[in-house]
Amino acid sequence: MFDRLEDLLIRYEEVMGELQEPDVANDPERFRRLMKEQSDLGPIVEAYREYKQCKQNIEDSLIMLDEESDDEMREMAKEELNESKARVEELEQELKILLLPKDPNDDKNVMVEIRAGAGGDEAALFAAEIYRMYVHYAEGRRWKIEMISLNENGIGGFKECVFMITGQGAYSRLKYESGVHRVQRVPETESGGRIHTSTITVAIMPEAEDVDVVIEDKDIRIDVMRASGNGGQCVNTTDSAVRLTHYPTGIVIYSQTEKSQLQNKEKAFRLLRSKLYDLEMEKQQASEAEARRSQIGTGDRSEKIRTYNFPQGRVTDHRIKLTLHKLDTVLNGDLDEIIDSLIAADQSAKLANMNNE
Repeated sequence: MFDRLEDLLIRYEEVMGELQEPDVANDPERFRRLMKEQSDLGPIVEAYREYKQCKQNIEDSLIMLDEESDDEMREMAKEELNESKARVEELEQELKILLLPKDPNDDKNVMVEIRAGAGGDEAALFAAEIYRMYVHYAEGRRWKIEMISLNENGIGGFKECVFMITGQGAYSRLKYESGVHRVQRVPETESGGRIHTSTITVAIMPEAEDVDVVIEDKDIRIDVMRASGNGGQCVNTTDSAVRLTHYPTGIVIYSQTEKSQLQNKEKAFRLLRSKLYDLEMEKQQASEAEARRSQIGTGDRSEKIRTYNFPQGRVTDHRIKLTLHKLDTVLNGDLDEIIDSLIAADQSAKLANMNNE
């Protein structure tokens, strides 16, 4: 591990040197690549430098304890020794985590797809609530939200909703949200006061760029039509809605949220690229050995990952057996405690896998 850290330290210093060159700004692609590398290496180098300093502090303290006769100075040396030893242990763990292979999609924006599952109108109403939960969470992190596709049920619920979240590290935080979300509560339409269970599915897909996915013209059919749904100047008056059909996969994308056909076409292609990229990721994950896979699911859409229980005011994440009795604040976008716990569990599982190999 320490040989690798020394190599990374040398590379970091090389990158910093290259960034100081006067002509680097004339090559935007090179400048962007170097800045990205500096950003990736920075936290590792900072932790490693602190680690080396703590190791030096331990050596200095031991020398002082051997040579110093003054009781007060010896006490200070012991205190410094104990603090440095404790910090070295913490930094060793931090460095192991920092050196874990990074998900190449972590810095990407995400496409979020929410679909109502079992439960009819109640599931659709819950889908709308989960959409608002993610919107509040994104707003709290100053990420941008953009609606891509929406199919409402007429009473405020969402049969299907696709939206994009743009922001630094969006995928790294939200990738653990893919799966089945279950709600247990008494629906407003239930006169007998019985608790119903409904489900929705959430799919988190990294936004794919043109270089990630190549879509051949022959594989696509594009249909344009008049938008339908609630009012708006262009609804039912112009052919602004766009439907894409991808022949090889059978994926159909429908976009009508914009007044412009061109904008709806662009949104539909962005969503199609992300879906195709997500399918390719699933194939790669399925082909990996079980021992190399993370124990925290990030892709199995059939996995029941979380329950929102209204009578007891609790949220339970079943993957890490975490229960929080703060349903209202979670639905208001306070997801960090859950997500941080999932990230920690994922890192622990990857460390365990790495140690076993």
